[in-house]
Amino acid sequence: MRVDAGLSKLLGLSRTVVAAIAEAGDVVVDGRPVGKSDRLIAGSWLEVTLPAPDRPVELIPVPVEGLRVIFEDDDIVVVDKPVGVAAHPSPGWTGPTVIGGLAAAGVRVSTSGAAERQGVVHRLDVGTTGVMVVAKSEHAYTVLKRAFKERTVEKIYHAVVQGHPDPSSGTIDAPIDRHPKHDYKFAVVASGRPSVTHYEVLEMFRAASLVEVKLETGRTHQIRVHFSALHHPCVGDLTYGADPTLAKRLGITRQWLHARTLGFEHPADGRWVEFTSEYPADLDTALERLRSES
Repeated sequence: MRVDAGLSKLLGLSRTVVAAIAEAGDVVVDGRPVGKSDRLIAGSWLEVTLPAPDRPVELIPVPVEGLRVIFEDDDIVVVDKPVGVAAHPSPGWTGPTVIGGLAAAGVRVSTSGAAERQGVVHRLDVGTTGVMVVAKSEHAYTVLKRAFKERTVEKIYHAVVQGHPDPSSGTIDAPIDRHPKHDYKFAVVASGRPSVTHYEVLEMFRAASLVEVKLETGRTHQIRVHFSALHHPCVGDLTYGADPTLAKRLGITRQWLHARTLGFEHPADGRWVEFTSEYPADLDTALERLRSES
């Protein structure tokens, strides 16, 4: 394998990071520094000097416009996440976050998890809106983390995808991993992690379809990757092959994807609770334009 591909798999780092390490002369094979495109040969002696770790990401309490609390008690807080907001701080992200917004509003969350993402038991993409739960108590964090891992949480999304999926309901079972050429996105890859998406078409338009999606697994960009692989990318999702002309006509500047409903057993007493988020204005407007065209 190439140095960048092999070390990426071996160390769990992105190929971009590995390439930078190699360029710094810190990847040595049999005593000789190698570049990112050199080959790793079985039986060679490999030495890698990792860079010093970055400074921890800081959580800065900043009010988030449009972040709405749907439900709150001693254990959980359920929010309606607006577009352009990350779940938690991360290296390279300087925009608003759910955790920072909650902190600014005086909501105390669980201290479990890494410092910058305490209380976070699942995430939504920056460009995806909708319902999201954050743990407030340590007990809730443990219970909800296990529920997401064991797939007992019901996650329902609505998406508008290009064209008309055939069949109109079904299951997409295709493994997902980082894209082999582009670190910033993901792809269906034979060696990827198991990923299962169930869908049903709710409404058809001339150029697109409104689908309800139930996630069995929760991979990064899963819905976007799976529908792109079927050649039905989410409308507006230019990263995964959507038609920019259609997106412009509908006035949408991000993927038409919304976390509609989240259901789970309440960590305090096990009763089933379910929360729903309405479509935000930009998605609603695009949907009405599709209906008027059909």
